[in-house]
Amino acid sequence: MAELITVDDPDDPRLSDYLNLTDVELRRRKEPAEGLFIAEGEKVIRRARQAGYGMRSMLLSAKWVDLMRDVIDEAPAPVYVVAPDLAERVTGYHVHRGALASMRREPLPAAGELLRTARRVAVMEAVNDHTNIGAIFRSAAALGMDAVLLSPDCADPLYRRSVKVSMGAVFSVPYARLDTWPGGLEGVREAGFRLLALTPAEKAVSIDEAAPHRMDRVALMLGAEGDGLSARALAAADQWVRIPMAHGVDSLNVGAAAAVAFYAVATGRPEN
Repeated sequence: MAELITVDDPDDPRLSDYLNLTDVELRRRKEPAEGLFIAEGEKVIRRARQAGYGMRSMLLSAKWVDLMRDVIDEAPAPVYVVAPDLAERVTGYHVHRGALASMRREPLPAAGELLRTARRVAVMEAVNDHTNIGAIFRSAAALGMDAVLLSPDCADPLYRRSVKVSMGAVFSVPYARLDTWPGGLEGVREAGFRLLALTPAEKAVSIDEAAPHRMDRVALMLGAEGDGLSARALAAADQWVRIPMAHGVDSLNVGAAAAVAFYAVATGRPEN
């Protein structure tokens, strides 16, 4: 059973995992280096635990103690109980969900390990918006994608905002980083995957034509908001595909586009 500890000093070193959660650059350096990530909210904390992540500690306001009692009883980690205003002073924002947990990271698998058993994967290049990362993982989980591969410069899926937006889906879809880009795509192709690059370019084939029904051994490539896939990534693809647009709209947000494309390649339309 976890130990309940009331803390009333925002400078207490035991709260260091939760310091300045809104400082993106600080957290990008601190969390991977110290082997931790932050789970926010009751559901996300529970999903992180169910996925097998170990807990370093929890930070709760008093009213959340009873709601999280079963987690507290099971977790061999300290639980720091603080007033809401103190939580805000430590984290840098109003913790309206009232519950935070510092969780231990696990080593990432190698890309080749994921590709051995996956049939459909999402591949992200330079996606650095944490909201988009979280949305893409949530869609990947919901629509049947088997894994996610990240270019070396993609944002961290375990950053607090990504985890929150994904509603914990980052814990249920395995992911790995490619060591090189776009050279790492050759390993994806050698594993038997067809590389489809999602782009609004006119010469791209409609995704309805490229994926008329469920596809096996397909890797769907997604680029960052605005810039899209780089010229080098596009050149490495087997085929360019686009989502048909109406009313003069040129493209969708990458999170929305990912959901449409995942449905096309992983779920598809009923066969006639």
